[in-house]
Amino acid sequence: MTRPYGAMSIAELSALIQTGAVDPVEVTEAVLAGIEAYPDKAVFVSLLKDRALAEAEASSKRLKDGRSLGLLDGIPIAWKDLFDIEGLPTTAGSKVLKKAEPARKDAAIVDLLKQAGMVAVGRTNMSEFAFSGIGINPHYGTPRNPHGKDAPRIPGGSSSGSAVAVAAGLVPVAMGTDTGGSIRIPSALNGIVGYKATRGRHAMDGVYPLATSLDSLGPLCRTVQDAVWIDTAMRGLAAPQTARRPQEPLDIVIPTNIAFDGAEPGVVTAFEAAIGRLEKAGARISRTTIPAFDEIPALMAKRGALVTAEAFALHQQRLSGPEAVEMDHRVVARTRLGEKISMPDYIAILETKARLIAETEALIGDRFVAMPSVAHVAPPIEALEKDDELFFATNGKTLRNTALGNFLDWCGVSIPCGKGDADMPVGFLLSAGANRDEALLQAAMSYEETVRG
Repeated sequence: MTRPYGAMSIAELSALIQTGAVDPVEVTEAVLAGIEAYPDKAVFVSLLKDRALAEAEASSKRLKDGRSLGLLDGIPIAWKDLFDIEGLPTTAGSKVLKKAEPARKDAAIVDLLKQAGMVAVGRTNMSEFAFSGIGINPHYGTPRNPHGKDAPRIPGGSSSGSAVAVAAGLVPVAMGTDTGGSIRIPSALNGIVGYKATRGRHAMDGVYPLATSLDSLGPLCRTVQDAVWIDTAMRGLAAPQTARRPQEPLDIVIPTNIAFDGAEPGVVTAFEAAIGRLEKAGARISRTTIPAFDEIPALMAKRGALVTAEAFALHQQRLSGPEAVEMDHRVVARTRLGEKISMPDYIAILETKARLIAETEALIGDRFVAMPSVAHVAPPIEALEKDDELFFATNGKTLRNTALGNFLDWCGVSIPCGKGDADMPVGFLLSAGANRDEALLQAAMSYEETVRG
């Protein structure tokens, strides 16, 4: 074995499993051992050893009997601690849910990937209640970005453990959720691929919510092809509808407003280098103002944030009771801002959202939008833990680019495109309008090597 199984792409590992070169039980045992040996104990909140080995043994038997369930049979996957796993409480990165009633069944997506033969190896850490783009968790520890050599750096959130588990080579794929950037941010900061689907593309049954008007799902993995395979199984399909085809010239819009405000020079340099490579490959690049990008922050300043309104409604009772003391004070403070958002404000936000989606769709059409996934590389953890003002300012900037896409119901893929300051990864965010996931995935898969450079 030249590399740990967890450090391989799904496609690489699948080839080994399907040809009989390795056995799913061997793979699962090695992955579990790798997780247990990994020095950062904040990446996973629990391992599912018994379940994983039982699923691996079932996969092994199927393959030996010539009854493979497909390309994902025997592939290990880690689950963000928002997805129901039968027999366990779903703690959502919080201490207050540790004694919650155990889930009676798997979340719909967990069940679909089990039906595809995947092996659930563990649950990954996250920002408490998924309400931060930073990834700091005072209850279960903060997973450290494996690229940080000079100091412990943030993983990004809220799918922090999922990103680190993949970036550190512990698993080939982990599942995340994305309400304001929680898949694309940690993927960008950790140098991996993250795909956020259009909201509603995947079943949300059994997934702990944050803001139902914005919540979406998607995998964190090594390649866009891996994301396509996982997305296929997440929709209960037998074969991908997206294939790598001869490159057709891409039409890409780069926003000239908001997305580059305060961006680190190293991030801009890496992004523009990727754009240069795409232009050489025939991409048509236009730079224009996207009016919605200015209207969304103005709307938030006037009416409040949609995510905050819905998060407050979800947690209102908890915030007024004794459990609030046990929560991350930063999550409490941010969620309580929703108390100031009135019902007329909330309705106005939703009405404006619908209008901006229609106006932006008319402006962009079938073109793709490209910008840095995050305007900065992963900063050190220590200063953010000590300074709440710095934390909130950094959190806002970290979420800014990706959250615009959530508000507009876009789908998006973050692809590594180089390194920025401190030799930390930079993400290239390619987005498309609602329900254009197939076109987005095909474009991202066709041009992934060009973007990476």
